[in-house]
Amino acid sequence: MPHIQDLFAHNRSWAAQMERERPGFFTGLTKQQKPRYMWIGCSDSRVPANQITGLEPGEVFVHRNVANIVVHSDLNALSAIQFAVELLKVEHIMVVGHYGCSGVQAALEGARIGLADNWIRHIQDVRDNHRALLDRLAPEQRANALCELNVIEQVVNVCVSTVMVDAWAKGQKVSIHGWAFGVNDGLLHDLHMTVTSTDAIEPLYRAAVEGILAARK
Repeated sequence: MPHIQDLFAHNRSWAAQMERERPGFFTGLTKQQKPRYMWIGCSDSRVPANQITGLEPGEVFVHRNVANIVVHSDLNALSAIQFAVELLKVEHIMVVGHYGCSGVQAALEGARIGLADNWIRHIQDVRDNHRALLDRLAPEQRANALCELNVIEQVVNVCVSTVMVDAWAKGQKVSIHGWAFGVNDGLLHDLHMTVTSTDAIEPLYRAAVEGILAARK
């Protein structure tokens, strides 16, 4: 494992290399950020938003937590969404889960971690709400399916937040997307849960959930 001071050495090397290869790169970063995208993802270290999407720093506004959960009482997540929508005027919000998520696996198995159990409980609620669907799948398919179900549910939570209800009511054009990332192959998977208005939530939700089962038949 690198020593903590090695991180500073790597940083200096990286900064010097960037300035050689792309003169003015850091000067550009000092300008006001105007991203079109917001990424709500997992805190997992294997899922870097910029690299996955090929976006530059400053092009994506990122919020992370364990298992990419959006809870109506979480002022941190809601404040980040409001900042992105009302101040930065982002046009797309991507809720991105990833296969092999430890939080999802813990929820699926009912594992006890400690304080984090209270956070994981939100995914357990998703598990319980979709128990019939998960029981129809082979055991080895359930973790990935729950990852996708969790993303779909969190997209709904973003959509029904006061931030998005107000933004859409004012005619602001913001699309909410549900994706999953494959750690094993580096590919993003569209879960066909892209919502652009409050009225569209219910039919898209039903179709996306049904699609999870259909994809595994």
